Amino acid sequence: MVKHRRWSDKQKSDSSQTEKEKQFTENPISSKTPISLKSVILSGTKYAYVIALAALLSGIFTPFTLGVQSETVILGMLIIFLGLAGGILIFLGVKIQRFKSIMILSGLGMMVLSVILIHEISERSIFN
Repeated sequence: MVKHRRWSDKQKSDSSQTEKEKQFTENPISSKTPISLKSVILSGTKYAYVIALAALLSGIFTPFTLGVQSETVILGMLIIFLGLAGGILIFLGVKIQRFKSIMILSGLGMMVLSVILIHEISERSIFN
Protein backbone atom coordinates (compact mmCIF):
# COMPACT_ATOMS: atom_id res chain seq x y z
CA MET A 1 0.00 0.00 0.00
CA VAL A 2 1.31 3.42 -0.95
CA LYS A 3 1.63 6.08 1.65
CA HIS A 4 0.41 9.44 0.35
CA ARG A 5 2.12 12.63 1.36
CA ARG A 6 0.01 15.08 3.29
CA TRP A 7 0.46 18.80 3.42
CA SER A 8 1.56 18.63 7.03
CA ASP A 9 4.28 16.07 6.28
CA LYS A 10 7.72 17.59 6.18
CA GLN A 11 9.71 17.20 2.99
CA LYS A 12 13.22 15.93 3.01
CA SER A 13 15.58 18.75 2.27
CA ASP A 14 16.99 18.53 -1.20
CA SER A 15 20.26 20.27 -2.01
CA SER A 16 18.79 21.50 -5.31
CA GLN A 17 15.78 23.00 -3.52
CA THR A 18 17.93 24.92 -1.08
CA GLU A 19 20.04 26.27 -3.94
CA LYS A 20 16.91 27.49 -5.73
CA GLU A 21 15.64 29.11 -2.57
CA LYS A 22 18.95 30.89 -2.13
CA GLN A 23 18.77 32.19 -5.69
CA PHE A 24 15.31 33.62 -5.08
CA THR A 25 16.32 35.30 -1.85
CA GLU A 26 19.51 36.75 -3.33
CA ASN A 27 17.80 38.43 -6.30
CA PRO A 28 15.81 41.44 -5.12
CA ILE A 29 12.54 42.06 -6.90
CA SER A 30 12.58 45.34 -8.79
CA SER A 31 9.92 47.84 -7.84
CA LYS A 32 9.24 48.77 -11.47
CA THR A 33 7.47 46.14 -13.50
CA PRO A 34 7.11 46.67 -17.23
CA ILE A 35 3.58 47.52 -18.32
CA SER A 36 2.48 45.65 -21.40
CA LEU A 37 0.05 46.96 -23.99
CA LYS A 38 -2.29 44.07 -23.30
CA SER A 39 -2.64 44.96 -19.61
CA VAL A 40 -3.34 48.61 -20.47
CA ILE A 41 -6.04 47.59 -22.94
CA LEU A 42 -7.61 45.18 -20.47
CA SER A 43 -7.73 47.74 -17.69
CA GLY A 44 -9.07 50.39 -20.07
CA THR A 45 -12.00 48.24 -21.12
CA LYS A 46 -13.37 48.31 -17.58
CA TYR A 47 -13.90 52.04 -17.91
CA ALA A 48 -15.39 51.65 -21.38
CA TYR A 49 -18.08 49.40 -19.93
CA VAL A 50 -18.97 52.03 -17.34
CA ILE A 51 -19.21 54.74 -20.01
CA ALA A 52 -21.39 52.48 -22.16
CA LEU A 53 -23.69 51.81 -19.21
CA ALA A 54 -24.06 55.53 -18.57
CA ALA A 55 -24.88 56.11 -22.22
CA LEU A 56 -27.54 53.43 -22.12
CA LEU A 57 -29.10 54.87 -18.98
CA SER A 58 -29.18 58.35 -20.48
CA GLY A 59 -30.85 56.92 -23.56
CA ILE A 60 -33.59 55.33 -21.50
CA PHE A 61 -34.53 58.53 -19.69
CA THR A 62 -34.25 60.93 -22.66
CA PRO A 63 -37.90 60.76 -23.76
CA PHE A 64 -39.07 61.65 -20.26
CA THR A 65 -36.84 64.72 -19.96
CA LEU A 66 -36.72 66.18 -23.47
CA GLY A 67 -39.89 64.97 -25.15
CA VAL A 68 -38.05 63.14 -27.94
CA GLN A 69 -39.89 60.52 -30.00
CA SER A 70 -39.57 57.11 -28.41
CA GLU A 71 -38.84 55.37 -31.76
CA THR A 72 -35.72 57.45 -32.20
CA VAL A 73 -34.59 56.68 -28.67
CA ILE A 74 -35.14 52.93 -29.11
CA LEU A 75 -33.23 52.95 -32.41
CA GLY A 76 -30.43 54.92 -30.76
CA MET A 77 -30.24 52.43 -27.91
CA LEU A 78 -30.02 49.53 -30.38
CA ILE A 79 -27.17 51.30 -32.14
CA ILE A 80 -25.40 51.78 -28.81
CA PHE A 81 -25.88 48.06 -28.11
CA LEU A 82 -24.26 47.37 -31.49
CA GLY A 83 -21.22 49.42 -30.50
CA LEU A 84 -21.12 47.73 -27.10
CA ALA A 85 -21.19 44.30 -28.75
CA GLY A 86 -18.26 45.42 -30.90
CA GLY A 87 -16.35 46.44 -27.80
CA ILE A 88 -17.04 43.09 -26.18
CA LEU A 89 -15.79 41.31 -29.31
CA ILE A 90 -12.58 43.33 -29.19
CA PHE A 91 -12.17 42.49 -25.50
CA LEU A 92 -12.69 38.78 -26.14
CA GLY A 93 -10.37 38.90 -29.15
CA VAL A 94 -7.58 40.27 -27.00
CA LYS A 95 -8.11 37.61 -24.32
CA ILE A 96 -8.72 34.52 -26.47
CA GLN A 97 -5.99 33.25 -28.78
CA ARG A 98 -8.33 31.41 -31.16
CA PHE A 99 -9.85 33.55 -33.96
CA LYS A 100 -8.09 36.60 -32.50
CA SER A 101 -7.85 38.73 -35.64
CA ILE A 102 -11.37 37.86 -36.82
CA MET A 103 -12.90 38.88 -33.50
CA ILE A 104 -10.94 42.12 -33.26
CA LEU A 105 -11.71 43.14 -36.85
CA SER A 106 -15.41 42.30 -36.53
CA GLY A 107 -15.58 44.26 -33.27
CA LEU A 108 -13.96 47.28 -34.91
CA GLY A 109 -16.37 46.96 -37.83
CA MET A 110 -19.35 46.91 -35.51
CA MET A 111 -18.10 49.99 -33.67
CA VAL A 112 -17.49 51.91 -36.91
CA LEU A 113 -20.96 50.92 -38.15
CA SER A 114 -22.40 52.15 -34.86
CA VAL A 115 -20.71 55.54 -35.24
CA ILE A 116 -21.96 55.87 -38.83
CA LEU A 117 -25.54 55.00 -37.81
CA ILE A 118 -25.47 57.47 -34.92
CA HIS A 119 -24.47 60.23 -37.31
CA GLU A 120 -27.23 59.21 -39.73
CA ILE A 121 -29.88 59.33 -36.97
CA SER A 122 -28.77 62.77 -35.87
CA GLU A 123 -29.04 63.92 -39.51
CA ARG A 124 -25.35 64.86 -39.68
CA SER A 125 -24.28 62.40 -42.33
CA ILE A 126 -20.58 61.59 -42.58
CA PHE A 127 -20.74 60.89 -46.31
CA ASN A 128 -22.40 64.15 -47.47
